[in-house]
Amino acid sequence: MAEQTDLQYTSEHEWVLVDGDIATVGITAYAADKLGDVVFVDLPATGSTVATGAVVGEIESTKSVGELFAPVNGTVTEINDAVVDAPELVNSDPFGEGWLMRVQFAELPDLLTLDEYTALVGE
Repeated sequence: MAEQTDLQYTSEHEWVLVDGDIATVGITAYAADKLGDVVFVDLPATGSTVATGAVVGEIESTKSVGELFAPVNGTVTEINDAVVDAPELVNSDPFGEGWLMRVQFAELPDLLTLDEYTALVGE
């Protein structure tokens, strides 16, 4: 997967890797660390339409339940079944094997750079 500097971010602690009109989405290492050990991931159905900022799934850990927000408007083209089967991938490899979904989009909203995201989380 990509280096963190190749990614864009949301204030909801998601990363986005853009490849043409497909956005691969996951949660940041910061979010995975704050959640603790992830034990369950609920993702939207392939083919479903998502809207920027809307809740599209949830990530449950031993500490809490976090919502997954869509960073773009579009159609879910793929979900990461490996994460559904082995949620701990979100913790062990959030920027690689722990990706969550791919969304085909027409227009990319304004997202954060790594520096902007780092400033947001204070690290």
